[in-house]
Amino acid sequence: MLLGISARYRRHLIIVTAIMAALFFMPAGSAKGQAPERSKGPVDLSTAIIQVAKKNIPAVVHIEVTGQQEIVMPSLPFEDDPFFRYFFGLPKGPRKYRKELKGLGTGMIYDARGHILTNYHVVGGATRIDVVLSNGSKYGAKLVGSDPKTDLAVIRISTKERLPSVTFGDSDKVQVGEWVVAIGHPRGLDQTVTQGIISAKHRTGITDPSSYQDFLQTDAAINPGNSGGPLLNLRGEVIGVNTIIVSGSGGFEGIGLAIPGSIALHVAKLLIAHGKVERGWLGVSVQDPTPENAKALGVAARKGALIADIVKGGPADRAGLRKGDIVVSYQSKEISNGASLRNEAATTPVGSEARVTIIRGGKKQDLKIRIGAPKEAAKALAASVKERLGVEVRALTQKEAGRRGLGSAQGVLITWVEPKGPLGRVGFEAGDMILEVNGQAVSGPENFIELVALLKPKQQVTLLAVDHSSGSSGYVQAVVR
Repeated sequence: MLLGISARYRRHLIIVTAIMAALFFMPAGSAKGQAPERSKGPVDLSTAIIQVAKKNIPAVVHIEVTGQQEIVMPSLPFEDDPFFRYFFGLPKGPRKYRKELKGLGTGMIYDARGHILTNYHVVGGATRIDVVLSNGSKYGAKLVGSDPKTDLAVIRISTKERLPSVTFGDSDKVQVGEWVVAIGHPRGLDQTVTQGIISAKHRTGITDPSSYQDFLQTDAAINPGNSGGPLLNLRGEVIGVNTIIVSGSGGFEGIGLAIPGSIALHVAKLLIAHGKVERGWLGVSVQDPTPENAKALGVAARKGALIADIVKGGPADRAGLRKGDIVVSYQSKEISNGASLRNEAATTPVGSEARVTIIRGGKKQDLKIRIGAPKEAAKALAASVKERLGVEVRALTQKEAGRRGLGSAQGVLITWVEPKGPLGRVGFEAGDMILEVNGQAVSGPENFIELVALLKPKQQVTLLAVDHSSGSSGYVQAVVR
């Protein structure tokens, strides 16, 4: 109340109150002289989720996929023995059959042309993809492109309907504790809206270590069927693509992971433009600094990417980067860990020059690195496998895989072994197969090379192998050179 206060002081109080209110509701950054954005105004928490749902549900789609899995009948113990074949014969009937599989997922309409962003694991390998819009309309969709390394894919529908689309926000500015909303189709329950907060950022080590991981963690309820759906801030902007849950039961337990919107947006643009993603390559193996080596190398905090190994003749080697350097900045952006450096380099155009800031001997130093191409990386890394393990490998043929009851995209066949090399010393021979590296399934030569590149010098590695002469399988340990 302003009763009993003179007119002069009343005006002063009103002015001060107005200024304080303006500062309180000012968008982030405005107090520093930045022009305020109209879309960044104050959020009414009592209706925010309602508004987010109204705005985005029309742009979220239900995806139904049909796929086929080839099932190989297991080999009989003595079927290659002429005596056994003559006296006992072999069972008649096909040795292989195809099983039809169906799955559900979520996607978000990327643009009015009918492009839809979703997860690779939702549509990858599908023989048929159907999309159901929020109004019930159903369309067949075609795969535009996919990127297994980030678990992202773009599909497209053709329609004369006017399609709404989502809007992306800046996921790099998302803060831990910020309210978020997830929309999807968990277990086939269409247009389900859940809410929670950002529980953590930069989660890594969740899935295949050769993939590009930098997950946002949320406690917004996510279940099977939510995959590919949007994670949104309270302004209705996509800041993540819901991808995976960490759960012992298979259902929601409070830990959901989303691919940051900055990565998803970059990948989507490349897939729409080229149908594939071409990544930049530095030619380094990195790890997170430990308290001990951070102190020894003159780093105050455990931040940055420690260079554990460098590919000879690669971009980093040519630029003068050394083992033991810690990269703390890439293109003026702070590097928090090894995964963030790998992800930043991957999104840098091939052939462009990147500026990195390193700490060497306790002092900061700037270097310029010309980013390499995937073909250069494949050639150099294949040579690295030969150097580090003493073997050369190739993909399995359909016949070779079938004889062992394996899929065609499973494992690698050793074609050459250095007798005194790391694998030669523990008994590997040409013709043997490698199916796993440290518990990670090998999907082919490229994947095998990437998994080996992550190994540190002198590290012990456990390989699941199949002996070419006996057909028996087992785990073998060796030490990387």
